[in-house]
Parts: sequence; C-alpha cells; structure tokens
Amino acid sequence: MNTKGSIFVNTILFTENTKENIEKAAEIIRRGGLLGIPTETVYGLGANALNADACRRIYEAKGRPQDNPLIIHVPDASWLSRYCEKVPESAYRLAEAFWPGPLTMILPKRGIVPYRTTGGLETVGVRCPNHPVTLAVIAAADVPIAAPSGNTSGRPSPTSAADMLEDMDGKIDGIFDGGPCGVGVESTIIDLTCQPPRLLRAGGLPLEELRAVLGEVAVDKAVTQQMAAGERPRAPGMKYRHYAPKAPVTVVTGSPRASARRLLAALGARDGVICFDEFAPLFAGHIVHRLGASGDKLAQSQHVFDALRTFDATDVPAIWAQCPDSAGLGLAVGNRLKKAAGFHTEEADGAFVLGITGGTGAGKTTLLHALERRGALVLDCDAVYHEMLRTDAPLRADLTAAFGDVFAPDGGLDRQKLGNIVFGDAGALAQLDAIIFRHLPRALARRMEESGARLIALDAIKLVESGLGAICDVTVAVTAPEEVRVRRIMTRDGISEDYARARVRAQRSEEAFRADCDAVFENNYPTPAQAAFAAEEFLDTIIKKSKEE
Repeated sequence: MNTKGSIFVNTILFTENTKENIEKAAEIIRRGGLLGIPTETVYGLGANALNADACRRIYEAKGRPQDNPLIIHVPDASWLSRYCEKVPESAYRLAEAFWPGPLTMILPKRGIVPYRTTGGLETVGVRCPNHPVTLAVIAAADVPIAAPSGNTSGRPSPTSAADMLEDMDGKIDGIFDGGPCGVGVESTIIDLTCQPPRLLRAGGLPLEELRAVLGEVAVDKAVTQQMAAGERPRAPGMKYRHYAPKAPVTVVTGSPRASARRLLAALGARDGVICFDEFAPLFAGHIVHRLGASGDKLAQSQHVFDALRTFDATDVPAIWAQCPDSAGLGLAVGNRLKKAAGFHTEEADGAFVLGITGGTGAGKTTLLHALERRGALVLDCDAVYHEMLRTDAPLRADLTAAFGDVFAPDGGLDRQKLGNIVFGDAGALAQLDAIIFRHLPRALARRMEESGARLIALDAIKLVESGLGAICDVTVAVTAPEEVRVRRIMTRDGISEDYARARVRAQRSEEAFRADCDAVFENNYPTPAQAAFAAEEFLDTIIKKSKEE
C-alpha cells in the first residue's frame, strides 16, 4: 500500500515500438487498466473511454476533480459518428485539415460514452493524436482511449516518459515510451456545439489556423483569465490551477526587452527565471530555464512544461517568467504560464530605452544632452558602477571573494590594488568583467523602474559586452573619424596628441561599434550647434520608427 492507501501497481515501461508491445499495451486498455500513452502534444493517462470504472481510475490516479472532463482519442474521423450525435459538417472539415493533430472538438455525446468520461456533461471532446504508437494501440484495442495529461493534477504536464513515470510510477499499469513530444503543449479545444464556434483551450493548433478554416471563432474568457469557483468547465484545462511547480510563479507580459527589465528589477537573490534565450546571460547567478528565442513559438511550446517542472528539483522560493505575445502558439504558451501562476501576472512598463555607446571622443555627450532636453533619464553606467562599489553589498562581497581585500579603509575601492591584480592578467580581467556585468544590469533595471521615466538612455562604452544591449529597445553607436576624436580628447583632457591617439587605438574599432548596434550617429560636425541639430533629427527618426514598429 502507498501513503494514500491505494494499491501499488508494478508499472511496466514499454521502450520499443514492437507488435508484441503494442498488443500488450492494448490488452491493458481492453481489461480496464491505465496506460501512459505518447502523443505529439504531451503524454496522456489512457483508459478505455467506454469503461466508466476505468475512467474513474484515471481521476483517482491523477487526483483530478470529478467535474473536469476527459478527452477521448480516436484513430480517424470515421469514428466520430460512433460516439457523437449531430456531427456538423464543420467537424469533418476540421478533421480533414488538422487530423491527426493537436485539435480536440467538443460535440454532443452518444449514450455509449459514460458520464464518468465526460465529467457529467452531455458533450464529449474528441481528437485524433498524431503519434504512431498511440494510433496503433487504439487500433489494436478497438476502443477509444480517454486520456488527460499524464501528470498528478495541478503539476506540469509530462513531455517525456520519464516525466510521466515520476508522477505515475506505482499508480498505473504501464507507460509506452514514444520519445519526446514534438509540440509540447496540450491540444487546442474548440466547441462546435455553439455559434460561432468557441475556443475553450489554446493549444498546439494556433487560433489563426482555426479561423482560416471556420471563419469567426470566439475565444472563451477562460483562455485569458481564471474561471470563477462556481463555474463548470466544458473542457479540460479551463477551470483549475494547472501546470504549477511547487514555487509560486509570477508571469511578466509586455515586449521581451521590457519584461526582461522587469525581471531584473524584481528578482530576489535566490529566485528562479524562465526567460527567452537571448536574455539568459542577464540572469547569471540564478537558476535559469530557457524557453527558446523570443520569436520561436514552437521552441517555447516544447520547453514550457520542462521549464516549470525543472524547478521542483530546486529550492528556489519564487519563479519569474517572461511571457510571449499571443500570436500563434504564443497564446497557448502564455496560457500555460499564466495558469501555472494562478493568473498572477504583471505588465512590464512601456518605457523606451536607448543604449548609447562609442569610443572616447566620438561625441556621445551630444546625443545624451539631446535626450536630456527631451526629459529622458540618462544613466551613466560607469558612474552607477562606481556608486555601487560603495553601496552594493553583493557586488562588494563578490569582488572580495574573487580578489581578496581590495577595499580601502574609507570603504572605497583601492583601484591601484585591484589594478595590480587584473591588468596584465586576461583571466582576472575577464573575471572582473563577469562580476560587474552580473550586478550592473540589475542595478540599472531597478533605477529605471523606480524613476518611472518613459524615455531612458544608457551610456555604456561596453554596452554589448555587458549584456545591457539586450534590454535596450534600440542601440546606437556614436562614431567619428580618428582624427576628430584625437582633437576632441586633446582639447577636453589637456593631453598630448600621442597619448590621445594611443587611447583611441586601445579601444574597440569604429567598425566593431557599428556592427554591434541597431543605428549609427556619425558625429563629425564642425560646430556644436550643427551637431546638436543633427542629434535632434536623428532622435526624431529613431523614436518615430520605433513607434511604427
């Protein structure tokens, strides 16, 4: 007996797609047992959909609420009329377009389908999974298979046999390992018993593709917000908190760059992060799970449950997640993240952030002054770093751990002592940069958020190397010819031409700055007034373009 008092079952793991194993798996279904089945979406917990007692065992094994209906899986559209009444022509059009595939249709049920399977509803969800193993098992069993996701109710859905075994070992008769799931989120559910048809759950088939076949498709409010306690779900995944790891989740919506800034500002020291690939370096020192690139919705759908499940093996006190926009599979990914969070979401601010970089003497100040005249918050990254050296305890602790006691008696940094350690030692200098780049973006993000400014500029000579470029909406390289830069430095700093030229040549090339940035401001104007006028025109163009995009 296990701790819950149910009978312990020796769970068989089928690892090879052989005729013998297909028949053994089908026999489990025929005799009323429970079988983990692979699909293109997630792994399901399968039973004979026509056997009320077998379906009752699904609810018991998952700890699933009794009013949460099951989906039945069939091998093709010819089975629709066996288990559904008044099948509309639109169902066959959808089946022709998307079956086998990640689409479930809600239709009036026939009496042969038990109320236990449908959660007491007069309707039933039907789909044809796109996986050879499960299609073969259905054919061999010659009965439809009822199968919700194969996880303990409330936990992230499994996308591998190993995930399902983690939750169901000892509770069910077998699991058929069909490899990793190709889609990674559950099927899309559409209700065909109403007009216009209604999307009840966003899933592996995008809403846009349904509309291409059906025309108008309404979207149920449960897709974007929590159902009320007294409401009855018409399909799985509508009502109950789902996909949730042990630690509380906060989902941040908004543009990828804006949500990354919000995460940087909000993260606690030990919090976990779910983020798009390009922002992962910003969260060094945290446990991070990458969703995929911000523009790759398929990768996000494949990784979202792994991301949520991964954190259960850690001791993170909270999880912060970036959320994709709602286009394509983003609607499903966002829905899963928000359900994992119990719809605890935050909207990132809509500030416009410019990253300004360039070598010494290039004329960055001209552009920064133009931004200040527009009311922008200008953050000098070097100045912020030097302030942090006195006030930021985590930064000071990391520097001490890496380089020993490099702080003077008055609390300030002993620059000469640190310089003697890192300069001339490429490894030590890289270590110093890594420490700075780990702490500086967070400090800047907090300052940006606390300011409430809508237009912000970051002045950073190492904008790209630090990772700060990733949180800027536009990055700008300010450039000027070497001779112009040399003259400016000589005038500004009162140094010799040789020394000024050496400083210019010690920095990155103009070509490197250009290549790394979205836009270039060529500051080679003969007078300050002309440069200031050009800076205003440049900013007008940049800001207008960003609004159009």
